[in-house]
Amino acid sequence: MGGKTARKRSAAGSGGFVYQSAHLFISIWIKLFFLLTPFFVLTMFLSLTRDASPAERRKTALWLTFDIVLISFVLYFLGNTIFSVFGITLDAFRVGAGALLFLSAVDLVRGSETAVHQDTAGSITVVPLAIPITVGPATTGALLVMGAEVSSAWERIIGCTALLGAVLCVGVLLYLSTAVERILGQNGLKVLSKLTGLVLSALAAQIIFTGVKNFLG
Repeated sequence: MGGKTARKRSAAGSGGFVYQSAHLFISIWIKLFFLLTPFFVLTMFLSLTRDASPAERRKTALWLTFDIVLISFVLYFLGNTIFSVFGITLDAFRVGAGALLFLSAVDLVRGSETAVHQDTAGSITVVPLAIPITVGPATTGALLVMGAEVSSAWERIIGCTALLGAVLCVGVLLYLSTAVERILGQNGLKVLSKLTGLVLSALAAQIIFTGVKNFLG
């Protein structure tokens, strides 16, 4: 009887752990997906690869995805180190990163045009597509903060998995960019970019409020 009770408790505890892990994964994935501003990135990707063939566009999308994964993971893991070297507190960086993220969100909602000059002599995957279009100053700050907030190895694993999943989703969107553009059209992409800006503004406000609350507390 006691063995059955113990097994039930163990199963219940395991189920709760799985639920918490899944909830944490989905929460981080959603934040990171919108943080990467996928529809704005898609619009710029289509603009910069307008003269490329479908095969060349898909190849560029694959390389761009790899570059974003590499850059994002470096930022995610180096947050605490950077803060320690420069003597910056996490809460101070939260406020600064949140402010930059809010300004980026405002630009998306307003539909501000970003001037990007393509260097036809070289690759466009790292600059300007990966940096600064996908991983700009605001995204950089947010990734540093999110990486520094992690307190356990398991949360770090879930965070890394969610980050990889978010970047891969953006990569799939870019890989299928021709079909997505045909389905949504330019107006559809603009509307989705504005909705992304609204989500980012809420995320920015939350980051700022957390930093101010901890600083005052």
